[in-house]
Amino acid sequence: MRDLRARCDWDAAQTHESLRPYLIEEAHEVDDAIRAGDDRKLREELGDLLLQVLFHSVVAEERGAFNAADVAEAFVVKMKGRHPHLYGDGVKQSWEKMKAKKRDSIVDGLPVDLPALHRAFRLQDRAAGVGFDWPDTTGPMVKVREELEEVRAELNATPVNQGRLEDELGDLLFAVVNLCRKANVHPALALDRANIKFSKRFSAVERVARERGLNVGEATLEQLDAIWDEVKKT
Repeated sequence: MRDLRARCDWDAAQTHESLRPYLIEEAHEVDDAIRAGDDRKLREELGDLLLQVLFHSVVAEERGAFNAADVAEAFVVKMKGRHPHLYGDGVKQSWEKMKAKKRDSIVDGLPVDLPALHRAFRLQDRAAGVGFDWPDTTGPMVKVREELEEVRAELNATPVNQGRLEDELGDLLFAVVNLCRKANVHPALALDRANIKFSKRFSAVERVARERGLNVGEATLEQLDAIWDEVKKT
């Protein structure tokens, strides 16, 4: 990387800011490889992600801020701190509880551009780290039903207040995220599975409709629903 910065005009011109889109893109490509279960692709994409880590480290080194060795050393220190039962006093502790002692607020340090679904999960996880949590899934289940009723009430209002409806739907989503968390399921992964399942099923609906001479855009809901039920059975 140092050699590229010295001899390649494009590499030499890059900054932390200009590299931001590439870092995000490479992380998504790693995720795609994991989702596909493609080890060859995963190895390749992890290399591209590692390149971004090295790129930023060398840019920082040139500024006199830190270098790749400093990054690795900080990582080792952090991992040891996260595992005091292995490297410290032998007492196993919750990571969130340990981190909570160092924060003024649960929002400290959360990236501003974190996807909303994951941000909700992390906020709830951090709140649990300071003791604000239900003991099991019973409380979240009750909360989901409560929020659903509030959404129903807003939908039945005349006229519908879009601002209040958005608030209540947001509360419902937040409650579902908390139910996922208490069930040890990450909501983003659960939704991703649902998206994939829906995409496959609806593609099958479109295929069956074509085979029967139906135009999906002109078919009735009853016709599409009947094909949907057939697809689900297979």
